[in-house]
Amino acid sequence: MPNKNSAKKALRQTKKRTVWNTERKTAIKKAIKETLRAEKKEDKAKLAKVAQKVLDKAAKRGVIKKKAASRKLSRLMKIVNA
Repeated sequence: MPNKNSAKKALRQTKKRTVWNTERKTAIKKAIKETLRAEKKEDKAKLAKVAQKVLDKAAKRGVIKKKAASRKLSRLMKIVNA
């Protein structure tokens, strides 16, 4: 356990951020899986748009890196458009 007040605060912040980041990463995985499971092409297009939004927000907030989001979206769209 941390002794100093600043270390205690840093620990609290880390715990809170870990929860948020985990939720956002789970949302990314869920959005991608839903897009891939969709049957109709129209549904895939709509879900791909949602997945793009989730990926961009995660990259903007620093949960994943910008290029990682771009790579995931590129691979997803390649499958959706095939």
